[in-house]
Amino acid sequence: MENNTQNVKVQVADPSALGMFGLAMVTLVASSQKLGITEGLSFIIPWAFFLGGIAQLFACVQDAKHNNVFGQTAFGAYGLFWIGVGTSWLIQMGVFGKELAAQVDPKQLAFAFIGYLVLSLFLTVGAMETNMVLFSIFVLIDVLFVGLILSTFGIAPELAHDVAAVSEFLISIIGLYGAGANVLNNHFGRVVCPVGKPFGIFKPQAKMKLVKNA
Repeated sequence: MENNTQNVKVQVADPSALGMFGLAMVTLVASSQKLGITEGLSFIIPWAFFLGGIAQLFACVQDAKHNNVFGQTAFGAYGLFWIGVGTSWLIQMGVFGKELAAQVDPKQLAFAFIGYLVLSLFLTVGAMETNMVLFSIFVLIDVLFVGLILSTFGIAPELAHDVAAVSEFLISIIGLYGAGANVLNNHFGRVVCPVGKPFGIFKPQAKMKLVKNA
């Protein structure tokens, strides 16, 4: 009996634009509060869950179908980050009861930020072989986490808070450009909005598969 095996390839659109837009939107709204332009957390929470969380998790799942470990890890990790942060805010606001709110220790968040900084540093190295827009975003994410860690631990809190606020705002601006560039470059099949070529340090330029939108 002869066994015939067929491989079925499911074509999935590049989810990077949606994932990057989700990151850009939540950081834009959150940075407005850090910069003192807006007040409170109430209207940041929906964006944290739906854009920062769900949009990036959707992009994570789609990137997994592309066998893109880098994209899957980045979108998945940051999507879960914003869900975690949003939930932490809800606990702090007493949504889950006064007992949990009374036991809040902000320094535990600082340790979470340290873990994310370590991951972000690895992803920053990986982004060097993706494009300059993504690399710039990861560098700013590194700076953001440093600011969050220092301010949460109470180390030069005012300066650290300002560093976090400015870096988060810049993440949103560059992220919006990156999302738009990804959409237009893919839609028109050519470079409409340049995103910059990879560094070519870890992968020789001659052998490296260049990013489609570079």
